[in-house]
Amino acid sequence: MIFSSEIFLFLFLPFVLFVYYCILFKSRTLQNLFLLIMSLAFYAYGEPWFVFIMMASIACNWAFGLLIDKFRENKRAAIAVIVAMLGVNLGILAYFKYWMFILGNINYFTGSYIPIPKIMLPIGISFFTFQAISYVVDIYRGKGQAQKNPLNVGLYIAFFPQLIAGPIVRYETIADQIHNRKSTFDDFSDGVCRFIVGLAKKMLIANSMGIVADAAFKLPAGELSVTMAWLGALAYTFQIYYDFSGYSDMAIGLGRMFGFHFLENFNYPYVSTSITEFWRRWHMSLSSFFRDYVYIPLGGNRVSKPRLILNLFVVWALTGLWHGADWAFVLWGLLFFVFLVFEKSVGFEKRLTSRWFVPLKYVYAMLIVVVGWVLFKAGFDANQAVMAGETANSLALTGSYLQTMFGLSGAPLFDDLAYFHWHETRYFYLFAVLFSFPIVPWLVSKGDKIKNPVGQFLFSSAYVLLFCCIFIIAVAYVVKGGYNPFIYFNF
Repeated sequence: MIFSSEIFLFLFLPFVLFVYYCILFKSRTLQNLFLLIMSLAFYAYGEPWFVFIMMASIACNWAFGLLIDKFRENKRAAIAVIVAMLGVNLGILAYFKYWMFILGNINYFTGSYIPIPKIMLPIGISFFTFQAISYVVDIYRGKGQAQKNPLNVGLYIAFFPQLIAGPIVRYETIADQIHNRKSTFDDFSDGVCRFIVGLAKKMLIANSMGIVADAAFKLPAGELSVTMAWLGALAYTFQIYYDFSGYSDMAIGLGRMFGFHFLENFNYPYVSTSITEFWRRWHMSLSSFFRDYVYIPLGGNRVSKPRLILNLFVVWALTGLWHGADWAFVLWGLLFFVFLVFEKSVGFEKRLTSRWFVPLKYVYAMLIVVVGWVLFKAGFDANQAVMAGETANSLALTGSYLQTMFGLSGAPLFDDLAYFHWHETRYFYLFAVLFSFPIVPWLVSKGDKIKNPVGQFLFSSAYVLLFCCIFIIAVAYVVKGGYNPFIYFNF
């Protein structure tokens, strides 16, 4: 089940809200139990067997949390529990997500013919596995109390808004909210608005851009023009941002409707003027997870320069691998590793501070990001092909696509297909560019400064009317049906 589906918008969500607020409003315990049951039902919709994997994860990590609490004063025993917990969680992740990839590489590099089983990937396994790890590690670090009731652990790990595509919610962030959250009208209304914003991002921009991206990347190298290659690369750049940030907006909004406050996951990453800044703004929950649970335990930046480079290498190799079982994802992570090391080495953000350098820094950062998304898209498509029983060489696809983009393949500069897609989607490109910048927060801040009562009334009325119109248009696209994937469901 996805948020941008009719069954979720018109059946599941209204039912959950009605029962939560109109029937169970007097009991937080019953509300939590109901949310857990509906979250498991949400996950089981379409893939019922995988819900047992999640339930096993919940049970195991609940037990690990209790063991950590029991052996809190015995450091060696507590560390042994942490090692066992990582073995179980990462073992589950490795089997379902990476076992086919591992066996395929063994066969390739050794000439073996080990049979490769067809293993279906549980939706969102990377997200709920990391949240399970966060639960036990945060208890170990004293940043949250162990839950005696396994149903509360289940609610934290399986809560449907952020279950299958994040953001990665750290246990320390909502440990207290499980029992002591407050539901207010302001929170609920803010949550509704945030959900509408996310739905509009997904239905109006991401899906429109996705059609162009798929058309470009599916073309054989000999049929792709330079212009179409750039249109496809830029379309995917916008698709993945509006798809993922739109989902995060909807997840944060849904959480707010039930009284949960999740941390932000995106902060206008496409305004960045360096790769370092980009990763402070993009998928912030993942970046902070690797920083706090991998980078800092390895020593962070308080080590020698060679060790610092090694720490960054490990983090970015894992970041790439987290996104998918393909060498293209690993190279995508290492691409950012190279430029992050470069920026740290030359003091990129501290030196080129003149406003005259800002346009050049912006072009540099976005060029690297767009090239990175080409590599990412090739890895994603290769993963999809493998799951469909086909084969695909993601690195060869990336190489040929980039050659065409930069005019090195002899492809024509322009063709009728590029004109068609540009003519059909040029306004969506315009909206995608505009809303990549913090225009809406700027307009809202201007409205908040209005002191005149009449002006405040007009601004508030226009604000409500605008959201109603956006919601109606977005829902119309939902009802219309058609192209409607969520990219990060596959991670």
